Amino acid sequence: MTSGKINDRVVVQRVQWIKQMREAIRDLPIQDKKEFLRNPHNVAAAESYLRRALEALFDIGRHILARKFAYPAAEYKEIANGLLEKRIISRKVADLLRQMAGYRNRMVHFYHEISAEELFDICTHHLDEIQLLCNHLVSRLRKPKKG
Repeated sequence: MTSGKINDRVVVQRVQWIKQMREAIRDLPIQDKKEFLRNPHNVAAAESYLRRALEALFDIGRHILARKFAYPAAEYKEIANGLLEKRIISRKVADLLRQMAGYRNRMVHFYHEISAEELFDICTHHLDEIQLLCNHLVSRLRKPKKG
């Protein structure tokens, strides 16, 4: 059962937001761990940019589920599960998306447990995964229906 059409404007805005947040992280001194950690404003900015990029990614997934399948997903991990159930993403992609959902939830609810070093590691080694997932979701929207 479908409920409606994907709003391209919503998707494009979220994709642009993700791009801006990733670029903002790359503008921070993430090439030099000492320099990054020396200024607490770098850490705070990276956390904010990363959290907002993740939220925009999940907004795309939630939009797909709501519009194409009338599938309500209130929690971030539910979005990953719903996209898998509706065959928008593979199990491997869903696992990565659930992992990101868990990290986003830690950032919001257990922020005091996330170290500056952990945040630095995420920004230097896992930032491209956000774009990979974003590209995957968008490419699935572009595929023509079979039949």
